[in-house]
Amino acid sequence: MKRSQLLYCIMLAVFCTSEVVAADTIYVSSPDGRISFKLFTKGEQMQFSIAFNGSTVLAPSPLLLMINGKRATSNIKFLSTRNFKSDGSYPVLGVHAVAVDRSNGLRIKFRSAQYRGTFEIRVFNDGAAFRQAVEGKRMTLVPEELTALNLPSGSMVWYHDLDMHYEGVHVKSKIEELHEGVWLAPPATVHLPQGIFASITEADLADYPGMALQANGKNGLVIRLANDQPTSYPYRLRYSAEDTARLKQAASFKNKFTTPWRVVVIGQDLNALVNNDIISNLNPAPDPALFSAGAQSDWIKPGRAVWKYLNGGGDGTPEAMKHFTDAAAALGFEHNILEGFWSKWTDEQLRDLVDYSKAKGVGIWLWKHSKSLRNAASRDSFFKKCSDLGITGIKIDFFDHEAKEVIDLYENILKETAKYHLLVDFHGANKPTGRSRTYPNELTREAVKGMEASKLADRATHETTIPFTRFIAGPAEYTVVHFGERRKNTTWAHQIATAAILSAPMLTYAANPDTLLMNPAVEIIKNIPSTWDETIVLPPSAIGELAVYARRKGTVWFLAVMNGTEAKKITIPLKFLTGNYKAIIAKDATDGALLTIENTTAGAGDTWHLDLVAGGGFIARFVK
Repeated sequence: MKRSQLLYCIMLAVFCTSEVVAADTIYVSSPDGRISFKLFTKGEQMQFSIAFNGSTVLAPSPLLLMINGKRATSNIKFLSTRNFKSDGSYPVLGVHAVAVDRSNGLRIKFRSAQYRGTFEIRVFNDGAAFRQAVEGKRMTLVPEELTALNLPSGSMVWYHDLDMHYEGVHVKSKIEELHEGVWLAPPATVHLPQGIFASITEADLADYPGMALQANGKNGLVIRLANDQPTSYPYRLRYSAEDTARLKQAASFKNKFTTPWRVVVIGQDLNALVNNDIISNLNPAPDPALFSAGAQSDWIKPGRAVWKYLNGGGDGTPEAMKHFTDAAAALGFEHNILEGFWSKWTDEQLRDLVDYSKAKGVGIWLWKHSKSLRNAASRDSFFKKCSDLGITGIKIDFFDHEAKEVIDLYENILKETAKYHLLVDFHGANKPTGRSRTYPNELTREAVKGMEASKLADRATHETTIPFTRFIAGPAEYTVVHFGERRKNTTWAHQIATAAILSAPMLTYAANPDTLLMNPAVEIIKNIPSTWDETIVLPPSAIGELAVYARRKGTVWFLAVMNGTEAKKITIPLKFLTGNYKAIIAKDATDGALLTIENTTAGAGDTWHLDLVAGGGFIARFVK
């Protein structure tokens, strides 16, 4: 029997049985054979599970999609299946320079009395994903997702709630201790009993409400859409009661909809988790009409930014911002972000600053409230003005919700700014879902409790947690490096290391640029890039305890270390190096000073032993 005939017979059993029978099963495996997605039925309920090297990642979990209050999987009849593969690569901006897209997939077409649909599975070497598309003739469709992702007992979960939208502090809990009703903002990172790591999130979120997860008290994390989620404090603070009530209504669709991909990133270790490409791979490639060379289009300009907000620097006048441009140029930084004070300036003042900055190789960005961009005419007027003035990019703030109308606003902004060759930084935003592959003019988004959070006391734990939680979904605008009180229980060396670890294609510094220029480690700071060709997460990295990264740009390597709240002695073999290098080091001082700078040589055969103080750090730059 041919494979297609075999799948046909299997799926007839899967979808047409109305009795409790032995489970008929379909497997889709990753190209390397290590990850397996299993689709089967138990009674009339479709279920799935995921395994890695035979170990359970997700235990049998019900696939439950409701439409208009009824189960959309009742009385389903199978139509066809089709296997497919992907095997390619493409340039990206971030953790590494080239993403690898290799997967095995299966599309299953079905119909019921009311709907036609497709269930699609893709399994990569770094995870598995599924989505559903449904069509109904001449009808309004209101989806509700209640799929539960069941974790094995003993799994440790790192998550934060939705109270501050995506700007929470992660906590960790065993899955069996997560009581019913607890909310988790994706991505939720999981350390499985067998030592495997996983991260649960979504990809390709467009034309649909965003998802969060809710514990069911039975080791399951249930997918819940935006209308069922609690409205965040930032949204309630900034928007009206009428807005809040409107966004609590379920999204409806005329005749058809497609869910985003529901994704489980999987890795043997933290290095594999950090280097995942699955979220990006699940998004469409850029439209050549908007991006002639994709992420390498000549107007896509990643880089470092100075920012007058957290660390002083004048009164927001054009002259003060020229000084920030001067300092950016002295640092070799590419961007200068203006907060809302620019709106009090004349167009002539803005154009003068843009021209002044352009002559020094610095682009100007403008902050804008998303509320003022809700309609197409307002957006086009603002984007055209920015283009006419020579503005490089816009920082758009205060989204604070994942209802479909807000997701549509993100999409419209990205598409319309691309037409004007404007770069974008989303602030007050939701989690990234890989749409920056489709729209590489999105250089970063916040969706993290960053340096703006002045009351965060335990920054050491937070900054050693988010590289393995929030950053798994994509780059974040943390606003790195602060030498003042905001650094809390971290040292200067730790703060400098944040620039190399909490990285983003638009890497915004919190510290006043004059402060950076006066720092003993200024030569290291000047040379930390915003994108990388290669990233290696080294042992003994541990979530919330220690982050040790080796990162390469061209032939230059950086070794960056951020420590948590306990002093440690660690050993790092420099095997990532090839040949001999000159190294400049910034580390915690032992003589009462705030920082020690050293120059030395190093090679692949060397091993470094580091004594890390609580909240301490280390960074070295290696040049051949």
